[in-house]
Amino acid sequence: MDYKSGFVAVIGRPNVGKSTLINRIVGQKVAITSDKPQTTRSRIQCILTHDDAQIIFLDTPGIHKPKFKLGEYMLRAAEGTLREVDAIVFVVDATEKFGGGEKYILERLKVTDRPVVLAVNKVDLIAREKILPIIADYSARRDFAAVVPISAADGTNVDALINELKNFLPAGAPYYPADMVTDQPERLIVAELIREKILHATQDEVPHSIAVDIDEFTARDGGTIFIRATIYVERDSQKGILIGKGGAMLKTVGAAARPEIEMMLGTKIFLDLWVKVKRDWRNSVGALKTFGLKDF
Repeated sequence: MDYKSGFVAVIGRPNVGKSTLINRIVGQKVAITSDKPQTTRSRIQCILTHDDAQIIFLDTPGIHKPKFKLGEYMLRAAEGTLREVDAIVFVVDATEKFGGGEKYILERLKVTDRPVVLAVNKVDLIAREKILPIIADYSARRDFAAVVPISAADGTNVDALINELKNFLPAGAPYYPADMVTDQPERLIVAELIREKILHATQDEVPHSIAVDIDEFTARDGGTIFIRATIYVERDSQKGILIGKGGAMLKTVGAAARPEIEMMLGTKIFLDLWVKVKRDWRNSVGALKTFGLKDF
C-alpha cells in the first residue's frame, strides 16, 4: 500500500470549534480555544502521523468580514490556505442555523477545485433526529466530497473524518518526523497560551484587543526556564482591568498559564508578566509585524 501525505485546511466561521477539532485530532493542545470568536489569528500547522498516512492540518482564522487590519490579515491567511492544500474541511456548528457567515464562506469556496468535506460539529449538543435535516440543508447548497457529523469535544466520529480525508491525499513520503505535532516555535505557543488564559479570565471586559509578545525565553540554573512576556492592550482602562486590584487578575492569568506551559516544555518555568498600552495596534501594520503577523 502506498503511503499518503498531504495538507488539509480547516475552515469555518469564528467559534465553530476548529481549534478544538485540531487539538482532538493531534491528541494534545497546539491551538488555543475560547468561547469568543476569532480566537485563532494565524495559520497554525499541526501534524497527524499514522502508519499509512501523514496529514498536515492548517487551522485557519475564522473567515469573517474584517473590521481592522488585523482582520484583513486573518482573512488573507484563511483564504490563502485554500489555494495550497489537497483538501478542505468546512466545520459548521450544528447548534446554529445557517446564516450569513456560512453563506460568505460557501461563496469563497466556489473558487477552489479542492475536495471539501463538511464536518457538522457539536452533534453531542442536539437531538439525533435533527442531524439529517442539517446535512440535507447544507448538501442542497453545495456538492460536498463527504459529510461527517462529529463532536470535537468528545471525539464522536473524528476518526471517521480522518479516514475520509485520507482518500483525498496524494501518494508520497511524510513531510515531518512521526513524533512532531506542530511546526510552531515554542515562543509562539507560549504567547498563545497566555493569550488564551487572558480571554478566559477577563471574559467580555478585555476583548480581542490583546496581543502577547515574549521578550525573554532563557534557561536558568537547575533547568528552569525564565519567560518574560508583555501583554499589549489598546486602552489604559483595559490595562487596569488586566492587572486587577493589587495585581490579582495578572496573578490569575499567570497561575492558569504556568502549568500548561510547563507541561508543554517538560520543565519548571518562572513566568514574569507585564502589561503595556499600544494604542490602536490592530490597525497598525508595524505592530502587527512585531507580533509575528508577517503578511503586511
